[in-house]
Parts: sequence; C-alpha cells; structure tokens
Amino acid sequence: MPDGDGFALDLDSLRAAITPKTRLLLVNSPHNPTGTVLSRADLTAIAELAIEHDLYVMSDEAYEHLYFGGHEHISLSTLPGMFERTIVISSAAKTFSVTGWKIGWACAPAPLLDAVLAAKQFLTFVGGGPFQPAVAHALNNEQPWVAALRDTLSEKRLRLSAALAEAGFGVKRSDGTYFVCADITPLGASDAYDFCRELPERLGVAAVPVSVFADDKPAWNHLVRFTFCKKEETIAEGVRRLRAGHHADAVR
Repeated sequence: MPDGDGFALDLDSLRAAITPKTRLLLVNSPHNPTGTVLSRADLTAIAELAIEHDLYVMSDEAYEHLYFGGHEHISLSTLPGMFERTIVISSAAKTFSVTGWKIGWACAPAPLLDAVLAAKQFLTFVGGGPFQPAVAHALNNEQPWVAALRDTLSEKRLRLSAALAEAGFGVKRSDGTYFVCADITPLGASDAYDFCRELPERLGVAAVPVSVFADDKPAWNHLVRFTFCKKEETIAEGVRRLRAGHHADAVR
C-alpha cells in the first residue's frame, strides 16, 4: 500500500486474506511495479504467517540484484523454517539485461521442485538451449558487471525521479527494480489510465497506470509507473520532454 514517499507491506490485509483454503503465498521483492524492497522485518512477518498456517511460499526474486540506496535483498528462503517450504524464482532477464532470452530458474527442496517441473512441462516445451550455458557462465563470473549495472541504474533512477518531481508529479521512492512510480493528483489529474493514454501524444513519453496490476483498481488509479532501464540518450530525451511539458503547462 502507498505509505508516505514509498510503499509498505499491509501485513493486516495479508493476515486477513489467509483462509483455511490457502495453500501458498506469492511474494515479490524487489517488487514490480512499486520498486519496494521488503525489509528483514517484513520478510520475517511473512515467514511467521507461512509457518503458523503451514503454507508454501513462491518467492519471485527476479530483481534480486537490482536494489539501491543502502537497501539489501534478503531471500525469504534463508529465514528460519522457510527453506523447506519456499520456491525461489529468479531470472537472467533482469540481472543481465537479456529479457528476450526468457531464461530463468527455480530453486527449492527436491519435493517442491518436482512439482514445479511437473507443471512446467505443460507450459513450455523447452527453454532457449543455446543461452543456458551463457547464463551459467554469467552467474559464476559476471557479478562485477551486475554491480556496475546496478550503479548505473541507480543514477538513472535519481535523474528520472528528479525530472518527474520538477514536472509536478508526486514521486514515490524506488528502492529496487528499474521502475519508479509517481502520483498524478498534484498535476490536477485523477485517472491514471486516461492520463497514460494521453501522455505519448502530449509529451512523447510513455508510462503505465499502476491500476492495471491491481485487483482494487480505483485505489491505485492515481499512480503511474515509469522505467529507467533505458539508454543514456533515451533517459536524457525523456527528461527533456518532461521538463518541456512542465514549462509549457506553467506558461498556460
């Protein structure tokens, strides 16, 4: 849920959502679309609920290396009592900027992994075979490159966030992933879906309404998601257009 200049885990809502029929929790940190990185305290609270209700957990950690500003990524599977009940999913797409390769992995105890493999065989026939040795090499040898990528993305995050704030958006803090969310209500707008449909024509900049990711769409329809995983020249041009649009509105 929105919380000040960022987002926070609504633990009360999570607790209330668990029923006797619940078998599995799906957790995503660092989180898309909000850019939230769950703290150790948050993850511990989730782990306690999973243990209390004897639940499995699917932990989506695809952005595990993309965290900023002194935050850290903690895998839920490393907390006490969680290894035997957690499936960790990650991906080369985000870590190594090879989204089109569609190469990822799941880590879990053998009984849980057997269940994953049983389901996977009915979803895709095979992954990109030639890419898998390259990903294995990168995992073992290219962590310095990943750290450099993280630093570059962090700088782009700050530049884009500053430009959005200058343009009048209510910018939310991004602690991870490569997304930053912004509130459109300071601009006098209230419908993020319509706002995002009009933005390319107005400024030549694209964004995604956060409501498309939510079940409770009205509660999130004042937020839009921008991305900063772009080339330097693309970021610079986007910033220029945002500033130009802000100045044009000010003249009006």
